[in-house]
Amino acid sequence: MSVEATEQDRPGRSWPAIFRTILALAAIALAAYLLYRTLRGHSYAELSELLRSAAPARVAAALGFALCSYACLTLFDFLALRYAGKPLAYPKAALTSFTSLSLGHNIGLAALSSGAIRYHFYSRWGLSAGDVAKVILFCGMTVGIGLGTLAALALLLRSDLAVKLTGLPAGTVFAMAIGLVMALAAYLALCFFMRRQWRIGSWEIELPSPRLAVAQFVIGPLNFALVAACLHQALSSLGTVSYLDVAASYVLANIASLVAHVPGGLGVIEAVVATVLPGAGVIAGLIIFRAVYFLVPLLPGAALLVFSLLSRRKD
Repeated sequence: MSVEATEQDRPGRSWPAIFRTILALAAIALAAYLLYRTLRGHSYAELSELLRSAAPARVAAALGFALCSYACLTLFDFLALRYAGKPLAYPKAALTSFTSLSLGHNIGLAALSSGAIRYHFYSRWGLSAGDVAKVILFCGMTVGIGLGTLAALALLLRSDLAVKLTGLPAGTVFAMAIGLVMALAAYLALCFFMRRQWRIGSWEIELPSPRLAVAQFVIGPLNFALVAACLHQALSSLGTVSYLDVAASYVLANIASLVAHVPGGLGVIEAVVATVLPGAGVIAGLIIFRAVYFLVPLLPGAALLVFSLLSRRKD
């Protein structure tokens, strides 16, 4: 037996294997830290009282909407793989989407954090770095379409709320809404009527097919509507709030958190929602929302990543 063969039979001593082991341990440590960071500042007695006072049916409904949102997000990847010309079976797309986003939502800088996890999975199934970049681009555009669509609706239907949050004049808020509508319409028109490939300097951008573009305008807004429904049910477990107010607040807060790259919008969403819907019950409802939408998926997502890293080490 050659020396090379002997070293290959000891994968635990190779640098790639050591790196993957460290990455797996880091994923576990990160999950534990995020859990601690979210729960610190709240005593066990306070959390116990919160859970006892919250309406169980509302909390269950919030969890149901959260699961529906993550299911909707799996379609982002499923369609993005077709956009990249590398279609995969839905279970593979769903596994990658859930694992990457359950962690990426909490870590922040989602394009980088979830993108790295996406590459970990998709590279095993034959996708190149360029293919994964196309997947990330399509998913990012779908997120932008979802946020842009609901933001335009929020600015038009609840312009008073937008004025209160931004401090801008009503005319400016209306102009922003019209600008968003025009931008979204222009994107859709380009996908339907213009050539598919565009070259900007050394960059070549390929527009989605009309069918994929329409799908983006369905699943993008639907996902954010489901997340807003999750937040609405969490807040409603401790009081009475309007879905439209909650949805408008959440969308505007999400835009701010994306600009700031805050992990999970931590602090930003609380500040915006508490401004619109003041009261201790709102803060308690936000804690329930974070537990349901961020923490519940985080732990199984981290476990799936660790399992994948360890199984890949054995390959």
